[in-house]
Amino acid sequence: MFERLRTGGGVPQELYQSRELTVALAGNPNSGKTSVFNGLTGGHQHVGNYPGVTVEKKWGRVRGLGGPMLVVDLPGTYGLTTRSDEERVARGFLLRDRPDVVTDVIDASNLERNLHLAVQLLELELNLVLALNMSDMARDQGQRLDLERLGELMDAPVVETVASRGGGLDALKQAMREAATRTRGERRVDYGEDLEAEIVRVEAALAPAPDLVFPRRYAAVKLLEGDSEVQAELSRVHPDFAAVQAVVQAARARLQLRFREDTAVLIADRRYGFAAGLAREVTLRGPRLDRVTRSEHIDGVLAHRWLGLPIFALFMFLLFWITFRAGAPLMDLMENGFGRLAAGVDAVWPAGRLAALHSLLLDGVIGGVGGVLVFLPNIVLLFLGISVLEETGYMARGAFIMDRLMHHFGLHGKSFIPMLVGFGCTVPAIMATRMLPSRRDRIVTILILPFISCGARLPVYLLIIPAFFPPLWQAPLLLGIYLLGTCLGLVVARILSRTVLVGEETPFVMELPPYRLPTARSVLFHMWHRAWLYVRKAGTVILFISVILWLLTSYPKPELSQVAGGAARAGQTIAQTAAARQAEALEYSTAGRIGKALAPAMAPLGFDWRITTAFLGAFAAKEVFVAQMGIVFSLGEEGAGGNRRLRETLAANYTPRTGLSILIFALLATPCMVTFVVTGREAGGWRWAVAQWVGFTALAWLVAFVVYQVTGLVMA
Repeated sequence: MFERLRTGGGVPQELYQSRELTVALAGNPNSGKTSVFNGLTGGHQHVGNYPGVTVEKKWGRVRGLGGPMLVVDLPGTYGLTTRSDEERVARGFLLRDRPDVVTDVIDASNLERNLHLAVQLLELELNLVLALNMSDMARDQGQRLDLERLGELMDAPVVETVASRGGGLDALKQAMREAATRTRGERRVDYGEDLEAEIVRVEAALAPAPDLVFPRRYAAVKLLEGDSEVQAELSRVHPDFAAVQAVVQAARARLQLRFREDTAVLIADRRYGFAAGLAREVTLRGPRLDRVTRSEHIDGVLAHRWLGLPIFALFMFLLFWITFRAGAPLMDLMENGFGRLAAGVDAVWPAGRLAALHSLLLDGVIGGVGGVLVFLPNIVLLFLGISVLEETGYMARGAFIMDRLMHHFGLHGKSFIPMLVGFGCTVPAIMATRMLPSRRDRIVTILILPFISCGARLPVYLLIIPAFFPPLWQAPLLLGIYLLGTCLGLVVARILSRTVLVGEETPFVMELPPYRLPTARSVLFHMWHRAWLYVRKAGTVILFISVILWLLTSYPKPELSQVAGGAARAGQTIAQTAAARQAEALEYSTAGRIGKALAPAMAPLGFDWRITTAFLGAFAAKEVFVAQMGIVFSLGEEGAGGNRRLRETLAANYTPRTGLSILIFALLATPCMVTFVVTGREAGGWRWAVAQWVGFTALAWLVAFVVYQVTGLVMA
């Protein structure tokens, strides 16, 4: 693993410059590390993903006295083990790149807990700086610290900061520059006489190993802890790793016999004890409890055993409502803007010139990319709301409240948020899974999100249900479709978490930070960079897929004589004549031929080639099904009456059994093009997107087949 990390991953090499300091920012979640990073780098930032995971990497340059510094914002972690992607990425970067300075951002009001990470950073023998952030809150609580003594004990400069207001950042920059050139002392964690003796023995056994990516003492401690990744790296580079393993096993056996405790637990206890001793040594006066009590009073209502869930549901409903109701006018503006753009291009395009390029530009490029970008207002509003909830500290409570229910289905407590967002659109819901703590939790949640009926399916439901079912049945059917999808999603999540994605579940360890007023700078930056990531990632790939879909529905084209008869049909309007030609061209195209080829396989569901072709077009977007059905039945544009005529035509050509089968298939089948792309990117591999697409389509066929055949027996 460390060889892979050493040759690929972190910050692009072109950003490194000679004589430029590299500073890594580390820290616990909710320590204000992002505020420190934003305050240091301003607008000189880059955002991406580490290879193979959805953990974000952020880096930027600090301008000022002494030349630029490259600052890398590591994922927030409580430690440097490898239990999560965040911990694996953070440790891998520190071991691989060996930055000139590591700045540990510490929540000054929670010193002892935050010092546990600082102690682990000390073991890596890097130049360390401690940034005691939110020091104003700590002082308000009555806390006083001996900063000089803390610096001596940790062999590191200590700076107090209030990053949300820019306080102390200049002093922090200076401390980081000085730390890069200072001589490190010999300060280290003392594990006690017995453990230290065994560490020395393992260090001696490691002596022949050349070119280690980590300090020898650190390697010895990790071997005694049983760290599998350190073992794998040493087995690759050590000339006699079998002898080292024998020494380690003997040491662990002696410690087990002496303390009746696993060695990893012993080491963790000593490390926590060292951090607790540091906190006691440097605390001149402890914090008052009045601020914590205020948070506890608020939690008495918001996290109440019985009231907590309905209050959380209300907040999530408001987030959902704002995201899609307030975003709807903005989406309409963007849709109108793309419509005007297409109309403008059409108006200036010379008639009859380069017709294929004209169609590609309007239908493929503008239509395809525009179909993605219209979701941008929802993305922005969603992450704005999530950022506010996270910054205030309430999101941690929401995850805590929902964890017990989600846990029964193999999901993390935070999975509830993406599932709720999925009722509006699956795309931002998938992106919202970034809040989940591990890759396993993200993938399980991503895979089941298309079960949640998104807004794009609603036009299909509103077309089919009134076409085949009386008014008394319509509302229950619509509610039943939504409930069916949600229940199936939870069941499949439980199956996946115990089969394909079986493994150790991420423990729900989350601190409940004190409630705070969010800062506009932090909230807006969080919203902006995630929205830009969506545009940059999804938009480029969507363009390629849009062109492919355009080719399938446009070629081959029939000869003019093959569609000329459509123009002579008596009683047809100009729009109906154009629609008839379009329908015949679609039937002749590759997509139409695929629909006819698949028709026998879809016949047991009550589908003919027209329904099959419409579902092929729905891969671009679910609501396209309605337009495609209008095309294949040669219905012209007639405003509000167009859907009414289409319902009448469907009712005349199909039975309610087929209508019910269409509803089931629309609910379960073929996640749309944007979902497919975003799943591949966010899950870290296209195999997950393909598996999701194939799995949903197979399940849709099976359930629709059962429903169609069973209803046939009942109605017979």
